[in-house]
Amino acid sequence: MLARVKLDLGVVLTILSLALPTFITPIVFAPRAAAASLEEVQARVQQLEEEATTAAEGAQEAKVKLASLTKTLAGIQAQEQVQGAGVSALSKSLSAIAIEQYKTGGLSQSLELLFSSNPTLYLSAAGSLEAITRKKSVQLRKYQAAKQRLTATSLTVNDRMSLVKAAQQKLAAQSARATAKLAEAEALLAKLKKEDRERLARLAQQAEDADQASSLEAARAAEGVSGRAGIALKFALKQIGDKYVFGADGMTYWDCSGLTMRAYQAAGVYLPHSSAAQFHKGRAVPKNQLKPGDLLFFGKPISHVGIYLGGGRMVHAPRSGSRVKVAAAGSLGRKPFVGARRF
Repeated sequence: MLARVKLDLGVVLTILSLALPTFITPIVFAPRAAAASLEEVQARVQQLEEEATTAAEGAQEAKVKLASLTKTLAGIQAQEQVQGAGVSALSKSLSAIAIEQYKTGGLSQSLELLFSSNPTLYLSAAGSLEAITRKKSVQLRKYQAAKQRLTATSLTVNDRMSLVKAAQQKLAAQSARATAKLAEAEALLAKLKKEDRERLARLAQQAEDADQASSLEAARAAEGVSGRAGIALKFALKQIGDKYVFGADGMTYWDCSGLTMRAYQAAGVYLPHSSAAQFHKGRAVPKNQLKPGDLLFFGKPISHVGIYLGGGRMVHAPRSGSRVKVAAAGSLGRKPFVGARRF
C-alpha cells in the first residue's frame, strides 16, 4: 500500500513538473504583453485621429458646397423677385385693358376668356374676338410667358433650398463625427496609467521632432523650383512644424486643404478649402509625369491632399495630433493615391 502511494506521488510530481512551464509562461512574458498592448493603444489612437481627419475633410467639402449653393440660391431668389415684379406689371396692364373694355362695351366674351384660369384658351380664340385688338393679344402672350418663367424659377428656388438643407445636414454630421472620433481617442488614452500616457506622449513627440528635422533637410530640394509651382511649394515648406487643426487655413494652424489653398493663393491661384473640391481644379497629371508643385490626392472618397516635392516625397498637413511635414508620396496609410493636378 505504501509503495502504491509512493508511486502515485511520483506520477503526480512528474505531471506537475511537465505542467510547470505552462504555469509560469505568462509571468515570464508579462512585460512583453503589456508593451504590445500599449502599442495597440497607440495604433488605435492614431487610427481614430486619421478617421477624425477624414471626417473633418468631409465637413470642409460640405461647407464649400453649402457656400456655393447659398450663393446660387440668392441669385435665383433675386431673379424670382424681378420676374414677379414683371408679372405684376403685366397683370396691371391687363387690368387696364379690362377696365377700358368694360367702359366701352361691357363684360364681353373676350373678358370672360381674359380672366379665366386658362390663358391658352383666350389666345386660341383671340383672333376671332373682335372686341380685343392685336395689341391686347400680345400683352396677354407676354403675361403668360412671364408667368411660366416665374413658375420655373420658383421651382428652382425650392430645389436649391432642399440642396442647401442637405448640405447643412452633411456639414453638421461630418463635424460631429470628427469630434466624436477625437473624443474616443481621448477616452482610450484616459484609461491608461499615467506613466503609460506620458510614455506615449514622449514617443509621439520624438517621432514628430525626427520628422521635422528630416523635413527641414528635404525642404532644400525646392530651391530650384520656379513659377507658380515653386511659389506654392516654398510657401508650404515654410509652414513645416505647424500643428494640424480641423478647418484651419493659417497662419499658425493648418489642415491639409487649408495648407494647399493658401500655398497656391500665394501664387495667384484660387482654390476652395476642400481636398475633394480642389481635385476638380487645374488639369490631371499622370503619376509617372509628376513635377514639384503638383497637388497629390488620396482616399476614396478623396479626403487628403499634399504638394509634391519631388523624389517621391510631398509636404502636407497629415492629421490631428501631427504637424506639417515632408513625407513619402505613396499611399497614405489606408488612403490610396487617386490622382494629381497641375496649375
